[in-house]
Amino acid sequence: MAKFTANWLASLFPEYQGIGSVPVQIDDVFTDSRQYTHFGLFIPIEGERFDGHEFLKDAIKNGAAASLWNKQKSVPEFVPADFPLFFVEDTLEGMQRLANAYRLKINPKVIGITGSNGKTTTKDLTANVLSEKYKTWKTKGNFNNHIGLPLSILQMPPDTEALILEMGMNHFGEIEVLTNIAQPDIAMITNIGESHIEYLGSREGIAKAKSEIVEGLKQDGCLLIDGDEPLLDPVARKTRSYRIGEGTDNDYVIKSIQLSNEETTFEVENHPYSIPALGRHQAKNATFAIVTAKILGLDKSQIESGLQQVELTGMRFEKIKTTEGTEIINDAYNASATSMKASINVIKEMDAKRKILVLGDILELGAFSKKIHRSVADVIYPPIDILYTYGEESKEMVESLRKREENRVEAYSFNTKEGLIEQLRNDLKPETIILFKGSRGMKLEKVIEEITN
Repeated sequence: MAKFTANWLASLFPEYQGIGSVPVQIDDVFTDSRQYTHFGLFIPIEGERFDGHEFLKDAIKNGAAASLWNKQKSVPEFVPADFPLFFVEDTLEGMQRLANAYRLKINPKVIGITGSNGKTTTKDLTANVLSEKYKTWKTKGNFNNHIGLPLSILQMPPDTEALILEMGMNHFGEIEVLTNIAQPDIAMITNIGESHIEYLGSREGIAKAKSEIVEGLKQDGCLLIDGDEPLLDPVARKTRSYRIGEGTDNDYVIKSIQLSNEETTFEVENHPYSIPALGRHQAKNATFAIVTAKILGLDKSQIESGLQQVELTGMRFEKIKTTEGTEIINDAYNASATSMKASINVIKEMDAKRKILVLGDILELGAFSKKIHRSVADVIYPPIDILYTYGEESKEMVESLRKREENRVEAYSFNTKEGLIEQLRNDLKPETIILFKGSRGMKLEKVIEEITN
């Protein structure tokens, strides 16, 4: 099914060449010239060290039927006369404008999700629940920035009815760009943590940056927020909002949260729910999905079914059983102090004789790094048995534990993955749980691969 035609593109980009009398349909949009496609629109992105315009020949060979083109650049001689080129001042801005136009053309219900933690899990939960009623499309992986979000929109099938978009950021102004492209019907701010505090200066700064999501919210849209976070009160007053949390003054109060080794159960509006994911924080993530589903007309049975069948994106509390009988928890996709503490608290509530933490550095904390790493140690106590850290900054957790008057948690820091792997191989025993958590740059999944092979 064609997404659009070259003639439709010409209405958006009036400077062009190569459009003849034969209609050209566009089935796909891509930026990687190595990707094989079928009737694709190639968008050559320019970066500091690369220029996609140099790879147009490869893109045509791999199925491009048209391309955006920076009007300041010469058109190569090899381009066929009947190959549509649409001239723009900037191809990235052109892609963003195209994504917005395509979003309006298809006109699905759009759900935009931001927050310091829980964006991807909330996206997965929301998509799974809404798919019980609607043809649903969601951000793939972490395609949540100024390039990834428009690509996510442009990759949605033309029959999409609900579009769930994750919005990430490092600096002020970035969420505003994304939300104006997406124009969400429902916006979510899952929480405010410490991620990117190096660039934003404080948790207040982080809250302000996340709150930009309402700038693109449709006029009749609504905002869902972490109602237990006072820093979100100002944005809640700016638009129609629903507060979600454990506090009794929230619009949707989460009660009776209980964890087993396999699921989390809880109540919202006196109705019980369960999800195959672990943690008090997961109950809140799921409630964002529940409230969204209610707004969009799903009934309780559809919501329950969607929550039960959810598949979370990889390396988010992913369980691996070793041949020795050890349960590995791979939560190593990324980390902030907030998410790290939440994962540690989940491990405390799980059934096992030995509980081991393997924690890597939390990156992008700047001058706040030592203080924030020390704060993680505040939740590390029995039934946790051993803490291993990897990286320079996370040593602060070990030092904090060793200074504690009554510390009953063994704590060791490692500078190399090899030393950590050698130690962990000795810890692979039955009735043992090992949690791996750290920033993406620490690549703790490499350690998991070594000890599980």
